[in-house]
Amino acid sequence: MEFVKPQATVKAPADWFTGDVWFDVIYAGQEPSRMRANLVRFSPGARTHWHSHALGQALHVVSGTALIGTRDGTVFEAHPGETVTCPPNEEHWHGATPDRFMEHIAMWEARGDGSEETTWNEPVPDEQYNRPRTR
Repeated sequence: MEFVKPQATVKAPADWFTGDVWFDVIYAGQEPSRMRANLVRFSPGARTHWHSHALGQALHVVSGTALIGTRDGTVFEAHPGETVTCPPNEEHWHGATPDRFMEHIAMWEARGDGSEETTWNEPVPDEQYNRPRTR
């Protein structure tokens, strides 16, 4: 058994996020584990850019209301205690509502061949972020 030493909180890069976002790496597995888990904190209105994960992603909402958008224009709401899964290679975005902070635990797997597990794309424009929400 091993206790993993906590790493410092990191400000998320502006080329992957809109607004102020911070994350703490919870776990970055070493072979044979490919597990990744980050606690991500979004300020009001902050969100990821469009992106996809080669092996999919799970988002577990800790606090606030998470918004998760898909390329077909749907914007879902998820609440504390709920977990949302994004299938492999599905382009999506996630973030906070305009008026509240949001925290989620993002979980995904690295690829076994060492290639990129996440593909980052363009920012989500306000008109897509502000679409009516689906529950």
